[in-house]
Amino acid sequence: MTEFVLVGGWFTGTHVWEATVVRLAAAGAGAHPVALTGLDGPRRAGVDLETHVADVLAVLDSVGAGGRDVVLVGHDYGIHPAVAAADRRAGRVARIVHLDAGPPQDGVPALAAVPDRALRAELAGRTAGDGGVLAPPAGGEWRRWGSTDGVSEAALDRLTALAAPQPLGTLLQPLRLTGAAAALPSTGVLCTRNGVGIELVQAQVDFGNPALQALADPRVTFFELPTGHWPMLSCPAELAEVLLRAAAGEGHRLTRAGAAEPPPHLRPFLLEVPERPRERTGPVDLYPAAGAGEPRPAVVFVHGGPVPADARPTPRDWPALTGYARYAAGEGVVAAVLDHRLHDVSDYPRAAGDVAAAVDTVRADPRVDADRIALWFFSGGGLLAADWLQAPPPWLRCLAATYPILAPLGDWGLPEGRFRPARAVAGAGTLPVVLTRVGREAPEVAATVEEFLTAAGRCGAGVEVIDVPNARHGFETLDRTGESREAVRRAMRSVLARLRA
Repeated sequence: MTEFVLVGGWFTGTHVWEATVVRLAAAGAGAHPVALTGLDGPRRAGVDLETHVADVLAVLDSVGAGGRDVVLVGHDYGIHPAVAAADRRAGRVARIVHLDAGPPQDGVPALAAVPDRALRAELAGRTAGDGGVLAPPAGGEWRRWGSTDGVSEAALDRLTALAAPQPLGTLLQPLRLTGAAAALPSTGVLCTRNGVGIELVQAQVDFGNPALQALADPRVTFFELPTGHWPMLSCPAELAEVLLRAAAGEGHRLTRAGAAEPPPHLRPFLLEVPERPRERTGPVDLYPAAGAGEPRPAVVFVHGGPVPADARPTPRDWPALTGYARYAAGEGVVAAVLDHRLHDVSDYPRAAGDVAAAVDTVRADPRVDADRIALWFFSGGGLLAADWLQAPPPWLRCLAATYPILAPLGDWGLPEGRFRPARAVAGAGTLPVVLTRVGREAPEVAATVEEFLTAAGRCGAGVEVIDVPNARHGFETLDRTGESREAVRRAMRSVLARLRA
């Protein structure tokens, strides 16, 4: 019989697991929520991460002594004491389940996993010995800690009523690992309404990020749940089923970067376009327009991300972007592709500055008509479109977006008031927008596109939607079909028509 040791997250006690425990028990499994000191029962001073590690170890030792398989489940903050306990009792743990929680790192405190960046900055100067607590969220504030999608109003009210202050020591004390837990099988359960799905994780692995290559180990599996950050409240039956399947070693396995077939972003562009000369200046590659003559309009292509800083080749050498640039240059306009520094979701402000500087560079080129510029955003770069939608300059003749993310995903924790195209579109005025929407999009990304289109409809923004029903995110190198090729051609025709108007 499998024994599940369940470790809750920020501000929560064992009560959040009640419905999941019932379903696991009905399936014949043992289920043991861990009462974390200060979050369950009376408060006391001096509670830190090590206190909670001891709490997990006590339960782990009591249920694992008989040689039964123990699956250790950690939800958001709970993954830190869970992994630390597994590191010290690796022989008693059959699998670690990361329930909508990333892999914690040795020497890094749980504060690094707090989605609210302003709060992280506020607490960064404190130490574990300072004492004190972090007040739990009020009802409407839980979304700052993760999506509440699927949680009923009654369940959210109960979560708020039973929430406990989080001891600051649990946030600020560095995690200490020997590496023993890294050898254990593990499963990631991704709650897609909180912003991350398997497809997005695979893309990060494909970029070659060394820190993520361990996720492609055959001992690591993944599941998705189409819900927010609290699946034990929103879909306990589905969560219990996933936990049982994880314990059996089931789940999706990622493909390691460097496999025989190139990763999707490095496969050939779907159109046959001639090679064009390009000029590299700093982070910007310029593709002069075919033919000679007066200054020409320009299209600046803005890649998505986040892309790891050490990813090679960098985005301006990816076949899709070079393909678009050669295509545009062959049609008689200047094309530009840049490398911007969106390496983490916290980098959006820096990346926005990179894009603005690149646009200035392009507009200053004597071969460019500085009054006829289009910006074309892809994937996670879509959030960078917000600055240009909010107050379009007169020289911006068109804004294009292909399979874009148009609102921050889940717990990205971006500052309010910026990088939200679904809000910024209210300021777009008469700026034409060309949006390419793929039918096989990840649900969490598709939801941001629908949010944007709804907002655009309310304010009367001029959005042309190019639908590609059978295409996927990154279809220019994934789906070499007539439908996909025509979508690229149509989008290019629409953008160029507005530049030449």
